[in-house]
Amino acid sequence: MKRVLLSVLLILICVIGFSEGRLRDYGICPGIFQPGENNAITDVPGVRVGHVTINKGEEIHTGVTAILPHEGNLFKWKCPAAVFVGNGFGKMAGISQIQELGNIETPVILTNTLSVAQGIEGLITYTLNQKGNEKVRSVNSVVGETNDGKLSNIRARAVTQKHVLEAISKAKSGPVEEGPVGAGTGTVCFGFKGGIGTSSRVLPASLGGYTVGVLVQSNYGGILEINGVPVGRKLGVYSYKNDVETKAQENPDGSCMMVLITNAPVDARNLERMAKRVFMGLAKTGSFASNGSGDYVIAISNYPDNLINESTSMYYPTLLHNDAMSPLFEAAVEATEEALWNSLFAGKDVSGYRGYKVKALPVPEVVELMKQPVL
Repeated sequence: MKRVLLSVLLILICVIGFSEGRLRDYGICPGIFQPGENNAITDVPGVRVGHVTINKGEEIHTGVTAILPHEGNLFKWKCPAAVFVGNGFGKMAGISQIQELGNIETPVILTNTLSVAQGIEGLITYTLNQKGNEKVRSVNSVVGETNDGKLSNIRARAVTQKHVLEAISKAKSGPVEEGPVGAGTGTVCFGFKGGIGTSSRVLPASLGGYTVGVLVQSNYGGILEINGVPVGRKLGVYSYKNDVETKAQENPDGSCMMVLITNAPVDARNLERMAKRVFMGLAKTGSFASNGSGDYVIAISNYPDNLINESTSMYYPTLLHNDAMSPLFEAAVEATEEALWNSLFAGKDVSGYRGYKVKALPVPEVVELMKQPVL
């Protein structure tokens, strides 16, 4: 019966016509856990996201995305955090202090490869200007990047500190804009238009009721799969096609930044374990983490009672047992894969720098492929 209803839904969508939508809008619902209200990283209470999108003719397509883990002063109330490097061909800033101390003290900024310095500068200004930080003399800015130099003149370095501060000031809860916005404005994924994507999972009450949210900046290659269907192969657009058939997709190098936030009471050690499962979600979309792909995961817990106030002499966190982590691992995988697919479903055709053109994922064709038997 469920299959019949799904088929009817897909037919109705095809008859009515396709508009911009997310994966679930087309009856494709991966995983076993349910998403939150917005199916976004902002379903984790206190999390806010802001974008600044920079489009100037065909030459510039870039931007900034800011992720704020909670609503307070993050420097004074640090969050437990971890970083997992899936493939280190990247320029992410601030990872060594997270790895050493197990916490994060600034928002996370995502931008393009040559604008990491502007991200650092913006976060320093933001932190120093916050009330209560008048004596701060050291800031560990956390900035991730992917290279949008195919669609944008990256050497023009269009992103400024002002854009970073603007993205932070625009950060809000609720629905998150996806696709070619913010740090995803000029990205390419599996040969199609990539961008920002997000998703969430809420565990059943019997498993703790915690929320796991993921936001991604997709800019990588491989052999696209959606919910187990080899879409890239069926569309004839995938890495190394020239070596096994005739016409090639461009090389699979690129990068993917993935940010996970949860309200579960977990420390840096178990956040790193969750971050490793985020990478499993990336793999399920068809990535094989090519040599030139910078693939990083930042994992954060904003469980209120575990925020770190370094003015106290002792720290008494509340932590889940290791045996309670498995549902969170599954939620991390599910939210990641759906966030990455959402980034593609929200894509638009873009004509960029020096005439380089990227098409959006052909969603109607993909939905039809999803109905066919997997061979």
